[in-house]
Amino acid sequence: MLFSSIPFLYYFIPCVLILYFISPKQLKNTVLLISSLVFYAWDRPKFALLMIAAIVSGYIFGLLIEKFREKPLGKVFLVLSVSTSLGMLGFFKYTDFFISTFNSVSGLAVPLTGIALPIGISFYTFQILSYTVDVYRGDVAAQKNPISLAAYVAMFPQLIAGPIVRYSDIEKQLVNRTHTFDAAAQGIRRFVIGLGKKILIANALGELCDVFKASDDKSVLFYWLYAIAFTLHIYFDFSGYSDMAIGMGKVFGFDFLENFNYPYISKSVTEFWRRWHMSLGSWFRDYVYIPLGGNRVSTFKKFRNIFVVWMLTGFWHGAAWNFIVWGLYFAVLLVIEKLWLKKYLDKSKAFSHVYVMFLVIISFVIFNAADMGEAMRYIGGMFGFGGVPLFSAEWLYYLRSYAVVIILAIIGATPLPKKIVSKLSEKNEKLVNLAEPIVLVALMIVMTAYLVDGSFNPFLYFRF
Repeated sequence: MLFSSIPFLYYFIPCVLILYFISPKQLKNTVLLISSLVFYAWDRPKFALLMIAAIVSGYIFGLLIEKFREKPLGKVFLVLSVSTSLGMLGFFKYTDFFISTFNSVSGLAVPLTGIALPIGISFYTFQILSYTVDVYRGDVAAQKNPISLAAYVAMFPQLIAGPIVRYSDIEKQLVNRTHTFDAAAQGIRRFVIGLGKKILIANALGELCDVFKASDDKSVLFYWLYAIAFTLHIYFDFSGYSDMAIGMGKVFGFDFLENFNYPYISKSVTEFWRRWHMSLGSWFRDYVYIPLGGNRVSTFKKFRNIFVVWMLTGFWHGAAWNFIVWGLYFAVLLVIEKLWLKKYLDKSKAFSHVYVMFLVIISFVIFNAADMGEAMRYIGGMFGFGGVPLFSAEWLYYLRSYAVVIILAIIGATPLPKKIVSKLSEKNEKLVNLAEPIVLVALMIVMTAYLVDGSFNPFLYFRF
């Protein structure tokens, strides 16, 4: 079930909210868990069984790890827990990738399994992993109540596409959280804004990307239009989802950490990755990079650690070579910046912004390609290789058709709209407070019309 769908907006979430707020405090986690399981099982019920199995595994291993933490057996249970979680993720997400790679190398034709990818498995697996590792480290106590742990893992606002919420961040809120009208109002505002980013901007840009891929009249300028459109599309698609998740979390009394902080205003690739998908970046930092030694090792090992982390980051995003190349691409850039480039970037804001956006745009062409062959063709097309013409009639037509959306997206990817609203609020707070609900209701009406019309409405991160 998509957040940006009529069943979710007008059937599922109203029913859940009514049940949740009429339930006594001791049953709220139960209502949240049952609602989350219904949400997850909406399209493919069998995958809910897999998630339940993962939760049961994490719950049992958490108790065993805590009980034997001071003994060698504690480490054994940690290894078993990590192996179980990664084994489930690897089987469902990477089996066919490894078979395909083996076939390519060996020349054999081992049949693929055709295993479907359970939605959100990459996210809830990482949440369970962080929980059991933190229990082993002594950072959190093992959760004795299975309902509370299951509600944490299965919580539908952030279940299928993050942000990756760590147990340590909401441990206390699972037991004792407050619900206020102010928090609910903030949550609803954040949700509607995220929904608008998804439906009105991301979906329109996604349509343009699909039009480009189907076109037989590609040109250098059309390739660049596609690359820029997809770069904006993925930001508004994913950050819009994060906004919706954070907003719904507030309504239910949870404070999820931010996942995006205007990454396209970055002045270096290093800064970009401090602002983009922050929950994933901090997860790999704390559970992979630092345990490998982080920066507290020799220069060679430090750069080795960077390459390991970014190869895994790419592989986490998808079972294909272009994702691995995408991750290693950023590893190379980060190493170059650490070695010498960063100090020069700090001296020139204009150049540094152009530098970052150029490299990020190229990276997302690789990211969105069906394979590395397509990625190379698209990048080559952006620079006129293979006899690609500079101009095409289709490019001009679609530039005119989508110019307003692209301009709005570029402005919306900066802090400018937030600053404008803040300035207006300072000058006339009453007017802004009066206008806000009217604007939000109008947005909901417009977005509902789009959804009823059956407009283009995929969600990119379901792939991961």
